[in-house]
This record gives sequence, C-alpha cells and structure tokens, in this order.
Amino acid sequence: MLTAARTGAAVLSALLLAGAGAAPALADSPSPTATVAVPAGLYGQGDPTYDGVWRQSLALAALAGVHAVPADSAVGWLTGQQCADGGWPSFRPDTAVPCDAPTEDSNATAVAVQALAALGGHQDAVDKGVAWLKANQNADGSWAYNPGSPGDANSTGLTVTALLAAKADPATVAKAGRSGYDGLALFQLGCASPAEQRGAFAYQPDPAGALAANALASSQAALAAAGGRLPVVNTNQVDAAAKALACTAGAAAQPVARADSAEAAAAYLAGQLAAGDQHLMLTLPGATPTPDYTATAWAALSLIQSGHAKQAVGAVDWLAAQGGTWTKGGTDASATATLVLVAQAAQRDPAAFGGTNLLQQLTAAGPALKSAPASPAATAAAKDDKGGVSTLWVIGVGLLIGIGGGLLLSLQRRRGNRDAAGKPGR
Repeated sequence: MLTAARTGAAVLSALLLAGAGAAPALADSPSPTATVAVPAGLYGQGDPTYDGVWRQSLALAALAGVHAVPADSAVGWLTGQQCADGGWPSFRPDTAVPCDAPTEDSNATAVAVQALAALGGHQDAVDKGVAWLKANQNADGSWAYNPGSPGDANSTGLTVTALLAAKADPATVAKAGRSGYDGLALFQLGCASPAEQRGAFAYQPDPAGALAANALASSQAALAAAGGRLPVVNTNQVDAAAKALACTAGAAAQPVARADSAEAAAAYLAGQLAAGDQHLMLTLPGATPTPDYTATAWAALSLIQSGHAKQAVGAVDWLAAQGGTWTKGGTDASATATLVLVAQAAQRDPAAFGGTNLLQQLTAAGPALKSAPASPAATAAAKDDKGGVSTLWVIGVGLLIGIGGGLLLSLQRRRGNRDAAGKPGR
C-alpha cells in the first residue's frame, strides 16, 4: 500500500513520464511550498519530502569540491537519514521509525554515497550504501528508482557514479552475470537509431522496446559512461571534438560497446548543445518547451569528465548567465549546489560565477561551515583526480627552491665577506 509521500512521488513521476520520461528529474526540481518543517542541519528551506537527501548530498558534494568543511549537523543529518539496510529514502521525517523498504531509492542513495565519499571519514556509511545498491541491482544489470521496478538510465547512471566514488568497479558489480555497465548499455541509442541521436540515452524503452533520446537521461548517464562521479575533478583535455559513433555494416543490431560509450554520449551532448544555443530543452506534452537547467548542468559535467571541456564552455557560459533564474537567488539549494559543482569542474571561481557568489548563496542556505571554502588558487593547487600534481603546485615548489637557492647563495657570500674581513657580515 502506498504511503501519502510515496503516492505524491508517484504522481509527480507519472506526470514526468508522460512527457520526457525522466522521473528522477523530480529530485532536481524546486521543492513545493514547505508543508513539513525543515530540520536543523538541512540545506534549503523548501519542503524536503521529495528531495531532502538529494539536495543535501549535492550541497555536501559541492562543498567538498571546493575544500570547505561543512557543519557536523549538516553531515549528521545526512548520515542520520540512512536506513538500517544501508539505503536512503528521499526524506525520512522521523528517524526513530524504521524505514519502509519500498520507499528507499537508488537516486538518493547514490548521491549520498558520493557526497560522503567526497567528504571522507564516513566509510561505514559508504560501505552500507554500496551494499544496498548491490543488493537492489536488477537481473539485467540496471537499477530502478525504487527497488523492484524496471531499471532506467538515470538511476543506473547515478548508481554507477556512486560505485566509482566508492572505488567499487561497476564492471564487477553484477546480477545474473550482467554488470552495471551492461545495465547502462541497455538505454544507449546505437547504430539502429538516426545518426543525430546515436550516443544518446533513453530514460526507459517504450512498451515496444524502442529507445528515444532523453536530455536528462543522456546527461546523467554520460557521466557514468565517462567514469565520473561527484564532484567532477577530471583535468584531462582532449583537443579534438568528441567523435560520433562509427557504424559499420552489421553494427545496427549491436549495443554500443563499452569502449565507445562515453565518446558517443559526449558527441551527442555536444551536438545538442550546439544546436540549442548551448543549452538543452525540456519538452512536455501541452506545454511550451523551456530551458532544462538540470540537464544542461549535467551535460557540462559529463563533457568535462569525458575530456571535452572545450565543448562544455558554451554550456558553462550559458549557465553562468542564466543560472540565477534556476537558483532563484540561492533559495533553491539543489540548483545552487549543482552550479557550484559545474563551476568547480570547469575550473571557474564559484564565488564569482556569472557575477554571482554561489558559495555565499549555498553556505547561507545551511548551517555555518566549520571552515570556509578554499580560494580558487588553493583549489587549483590541489592534486588532480589521478594523483598528479597541478601546474600551480609545481610552480610554487619551483619558486620555493629558487628562493631557497638565492638565500643559500646570499649566505655563502656573506660568509665569504665575513671571513675576508675577520668580522660577522650583515
């Protein structure tokens, strides 16, 4: 029997499914007017019923990305939402009441795992979350929003990124011999699709089994295909544009190969952004198409992760110019946190993103930080994702060596002068 909260989520999901077929988009949507008291420690002031864990996880991941230390109450709220079996629901109003297992969802669990992994120091909660994700994998390798339902690209993509964040290889996380990457491949459009749609991801197959490109599904699944997780910290650059999927005779019946998946998705997203004035659109039946801020942000993150940061520049610029509409002046914590993640991934200053101090807006939406975000220079000086050392760090070390060498030479000269004169040098 559905609870009131689950019924509400089901209605919202049905509305979205009727159009773009992207139910998990509700997790990114602005919260309704608060009918539930906003708990202490939670970011944002909207009703947390449908997005409490989601927006808190994005906020904490964004703060981790800029090397800020959030309040214990903020982290404690998120870990306190975890159920005994390791999963997270969208929101748990009374943590003294055991979780209703069918209301736990992969999206909330996946972003919570990524946030806690990024913060560090919460390995037990991360391990339990990963165990829950493994236990609720479908037999085809995919994941559903709620356990027991058919899988979808968004949930599968988010779960794969969570596994990567927790250092669990999605290629080895399998059910009935089908890995997480096999599950992701179920939703990617290949050589049987029109050329302009190849590489895209569908939310789910239609009743006849056909796949239709979906903006948010493509953007979130592409990050997983490229081996990314939140916060995106890839600094590798590919000068060439993303290569569209190459199709040969007989390839139409084959799924997109794992080796080609990320590049094909990047080519699709780059093409869609170029054709849409550097942003993606949300189209629902009977409604005027509107800019899809969420999908555009995730597309930028995915392109950066795939090494095509140059092709993400236009989308990042568009978000910088238009993002204020999405964040509603910072009152939408989920949107604000997502833009901080985009700015950080694009190596831009989130304290001056399109003339807006996103960090100030985000920190104002939650409890006071234990320590402030690092400056852009300090953030850039951090090690990259593969443990390499940044250019600024190398330059800094070089300067220190140079200064040290100069001081040593000066001391040697002064010592020579002292010895020659028979008295201390000055």
